[in-house]
Formats: sequence, C-alpha cells, structure tokens
Amino acid sequence: MLILAVLYITVQPVRNFEMATEIYYHKTAGGKKVAEILPGSELIYSPDDILDIMAEARLNDSGRMIIYDNSLTPDFFDLKTKVAGEILQKFSNYRMRLAIVGNFSGFESKSLRDFIRESNRTGTINFVGTIDEALLKLDR
Repeated sequence: MLILAVLYITVQPVRNFEMATEIYYHKTAGGKKVAEILPGSELIYSPDDILDIMAEARLNDSGRMIIYDNSLTPDFFDLKTKVAGEILQKFSNYRMRLAIVGNFSGFESKSLRDFIRESNRTGTINFVGTIDEALLKLDR
C-alpha cells in the first residue's frame, strides 16, 4: 500500500521583506557565470541574509556575485560595526568572488577608503563603479 503525504509550509518573510530576492545571471566573456542581485530586491543586514543568496547562486553554478551598495545596510560602510567583515568573511569562507557596485568616492573614513583599496588590490572582493567594471573584474 502506498501512502502519499502532502506537506504545506508557510514561509514568513524575514524582516518583512515584501519581495523575494531577484537574481540575474550573466555569462562573462571568459564563460564565468555571475549572479547579480538586482537593486531593490533585497536589503542585506547580516551574514545570515547573504548566506541564503550565496546558496541560491551556488545552486545555479555561480561562484561570483554582484551586489549594489544600496542593497547593503548602511552599517556595512561603518567599519566599527564589523558588519562588513562578517559579511565579506562568508565570501572568503565559501570561496565566492564579489563585486560591490556603487559610488564610493563620498566616504570620508580613511579606514574605509584603505579597506576598499586593499580589497581591490587582492581581487576577491572588488568595489567598482559600474556593472561592466564588475563583470570585467569577476571574469579573471
């Protein structure tokens, strides 16, 4: 005798997000798949928020991601909060490359400017001005 069970799961939105994360996948000139988190589809507050997005990207064979600066909590850019370090550590742990797109020239914090410069030098995490620049950096 075969018994089938149907399980209904109700998912409550975290932090009252109105919409699901929208991810667009690019293919670089070098054939690398890059997941772009579309602006306005998600606000990332913590490492837990980024882990679900990273898992989704990995399920779609992407080891590279693009996030826009306005998708990150403002605390990300205040290094004293350690939010940036906690979120970016996930990319290091899971060996996923990241480009953050935005205008970073307005930040006055010397430590943040140094952090951005050092990140761009090493290449795992990149702070760039345009989507095209992000795709070029992530194609390496």
